[in-house]
Amino acid sequence: MADLDRLIGLGFDLAYATEEQLTVLTSLSDQEIALLVDVKRRLDEAGADVEAHGIEGGALLW
Repeated sequence: MADLDRLIGLGFDLAYATEEQLTVLTSLSDQEIALLVDVKRRLDEAGADVEAHGIEGGALLW
């Protein structure tokens, strides 16, 4: 199970996460966290090419 402090430490901004999203995040396995971190890293590396334009639908990733 994922610890929310761990996710915050990995660079995820959970300030806008709903209670339902936080519940899902706390249930993630270590493998799922690793995948989420990899996707976030790749999106971050893409820079301006891939950026969030709103809070809905994935703001937890970027």
